[in-house]
Amino acid sequence: MKILSRSRRRYPGRLRVLAKACVATAILLIWPGISATANTVVVLEIDGGIGVATSEYLSSGIEHAEAVNAELIILNMDTPGGLVSPMRDMVQAILGSSVPVVTYVTPSGARADSAGTYILLASHVAAMAPTTHLGAATPVSLGGGDATPDGPYDDLEKESEKAEEGATDEESGSSGSQPGSAMERKVLNDAIAYIRTLAERYDRNADWAEDAVRNAATLTAREALATNVIEIIAEDQADLLRQLDGFEVTVNSETVALATEDVDIELFEPDWRIKILSVISNPEIVLLLGMIGLYGLMYEGWNPGAIVPGVVGVICLLVAAYALQILPVNYAGLALIIVGLALMTAEAFAPSFGALGLGGIVAFVFGAIMMFDSDIPGYGISITFVLSIAVAAALLLIWMVTFTLKLRRRGAVSGSDSIIGGVGTALVDFNSEGEGQVWLESEAWSARSEAAIEKDQRIVVTAMDGLTLEVIPAPAVEKTQQAQLQT
Repeated sequence: MKILSRSRRRYPGRLRVLAKACVATAILLIWPGISATANTVVVLEIDGGIGVATSEYLSSGIEHAEAVNAELIILNMDTPGGLVSPMRDMVQAILGSSVPVVTYVTPSGARADSAGTYILLASHVAAMAPTTHLGAATPVSLGGGDATPDGPYDDLEKESEKAEEGATDEESGSSGSQPGSAMERKVLNDAIAYIRTLAERYDRNADWAEDAVRNAATLTAREALATNVIEIIAEDQADLLRQLDGFEVTVNSETVALATEDVDIELFEPDWRIKILSVISNPEIVLLLGMIGLYGLMYEGWNPGAIVPGVVGVICLLVAAYALQILPVNYAGLALIIVGLALMTAEAFAPSFGALGLGGIVAFVFGAIMMFDSDIPGYGISITFVLSIAVAAALLLIWMVTFTLKLRRRGAVSGSDSIIGGVGTALVDFNSEGEGQVWLESEAWSARSEAAIEKDQRIVVTAMDGLTLEVIPAPAVEKTQQAQLQT
């Protein structure tokens, strides 16, 4: 009976321990959720042209904000514009976000031109710092051709003027309408309808939004606030959060009041993949990768079996080819670059003393200038950079030609051609039959000679019969050459 009672007394203690363990486990499981529900503002930074890397970065940031149940996303933006497809992806990501997105054009002096205007109007709250501006959202073509849905947005109004002139010509029955005007009008009207829907979604000034596309209109921050294009002008991020506290926004058809007092600020950094994508989408990096890949393959051609230069060259060329798929490219310029690379490669395998290489460099320079149009926002290329690459390629080409000439003057370095005419030393006295051994090119050779040869005497190889060398004494060389000249 005592044992039974002791056993009964033990069970309540064990139950208490088990209960405590369950509570502790529950707290550990719930704690991440508790911390995630704390007021957190995720901040994203967009500085430069809008491209594929920018779109990936924004999508990742929104997914992260939703995962941590953030109160708000602040998108700090300073952009001259960019490409249409990534911009539309960014707009769709913002519209589909369950976390309110505030696009803040900052710092002072920043801009939200072209594609940046669409992103600003798509956000739940549009804010700007003083002395910033937005607008100039007219779609233009790449390389002066027709505007295309996959082309860039720029702050030029010449394409919209062409479209309006084309429309006037058609209405009047004139035959002077440009062939591309119909496509330009289609793209222009599509852009107008798109930006109006974004502005009307949050009851912003849709008429000005249309003017920004049709006539490349721009507004300062104060003008944008006065004309109902944006909601807030904030001096800095702290001022922005203060004004946003209690601000009501519509997210997924529900009205939400923002609580931005005493929030934790989290700066969202792009991961390694986005960083790499951002680097290789730089036109200058693409040119460098192309040059490294080219010379890697050329070096592998000169030194078969080196392996590393060839592998590096192939990788660089493949990465450059991938980058060209996500960049606005003028295909005439791309063709010139390919011709230039082909000519420089031909110089390596069929040396023309610089003629092919020089032509390749010229084609490469003109192709690089043409391929990346400097008028495209965020995707121009420096002429100085292109010329620097050309000078480096020319210096390398000069070295290559000089090296080739030295190799030709040097003559053969292997095989029978390198042995005939070689100077060696007799290892022994040649016997009466004229046979002995000589030391040549760090090897001992069997040799024959019609003349008497003594040990340590210098000899010259005149012929090769299998692995036996025909030699003569070295002093006899000059006599033989003189006799040949006399005959």
